[in-house]
Amino acid sequence: MAILPGAVIGILGGGQLGRMTAMAARSLGYGVRVLDPDPQCAARAVADEVIVSSFDDPAGAARLARGSAVVTYEIENIAPAALASAEAVAPVRPSPAVLALVQDRLVQKEWLASRGFPVGAFAAVATATEVAQAVARFGRSRLKARRGGYDGRSQAVVENAAGAAAALASLGNQPVVCERELSLRRELSVLVARREEGGQSEVKVFPPAQNWHESGILSLSVLPGAIEPALAAQAEALGQAIAEALGLVGLLAVEFFETNEGLLVNELSPRPHNTFHATETACLTSQFEQLVRAVCGLPLGATDVLRPTALANLLGDLWLGARPPHLDRALALPGVYLTLYGKAPREGRKIGHLLAVARTPEAALELVREARARLF
Repeated sequence: MAILPGAVIGILGGGQLGRMTAMAARSLGYGVRVLDPDPQCAARAVADEVIVSSFDDPAGAARLARGSAVVTYEIENIAPAALASAEAVAPVRPSPAVLALVQDRLVQKEWLASRGFPVGAFAAVATATEVAQAVARFGRSRLKARRGGYDGRSQAVVENAAGAAAALASLGNQPVVCERELSLRRELSVLVARREEGGQSEVKVFPPAQNWHESGILSLSVLPGAIEPALAAQAEALGQAIAEALGLVGLLAVEFFETNEGLLVNELSPRPHNTFHATETACLTSQFEQLVRAVCGLPLGATDVLRPTALANLLGDLWLGARPPHLDRALALPGVYLTLYGKAPREGRKIGHLLAVARTPEAALELVREARARLF
């Protein structure tokens, strides 16, 4: 049965994704409660209530759920015990089982590989000897912490077996995943929305975005990506198949690497995603409204792209210099839009983003680059 507007949605996590989800929920007529360890979190300004609690506190999660018709999340580092505590009171969507699978990179990779989804070569390693053996097989490789470590953190590149011990030590000598370093042609992502109603499912897939990273942090993205139709169709089909296999209710972002071996799945994220902020101006339905629809059991919105849109992330570094960025100069360009997250600036921290709308993806990218250049 659908959870209709007027009900309250609980969100685990009050960062920018929680803030923008809360804004979409409010537009649809829902109340919003948020749990976050930071009393000044980004979602505070738009939530009815902020429960100040850690993400590993079952009591805090239960309190959030008791006042909510459904609970969702905008961040992956929620403790299983907290999720279980919330689920005992209210539906949690996507399910705790989906989040548990995604939280551990090794479990995620093994699950994908066991079901025939394309992934690059990887190995579970826990000692310097095991790292050296894996690198001897793979060549240049990348070590990734099994948990956490987003935006390029908790990773180390290993050029050869001789560097195994130092690379593992830089990650705390913990069990990690060793992945063969890939030669990339492009980085893509798709966003899948899925809901269930009366034993039936409805799925909508946003077209692939094309993405560019700097130092492991998303720098630029464009929707739709300038991607061949056959490749776009393959990415969308893989994303939908993964969501169906997971029994997802909510959103699932699937990051892909396009390589000489074809399309390979990099990582899964069962939440709104940085690479689909462009849906705010590009698509008939934004990713945040789509999440609300999916977890509340409402019919999903159309995902058609009406206006190609490019995104440029804004990091806190821009605000740490002698003067603030010239936001007015960027906004003077027709078709440029600004979103700030209400977060205190810090080096490497995402503070907001620019969106640029144009007739083609290429023109949108050129426009957003010009807008970002005007900030300095």
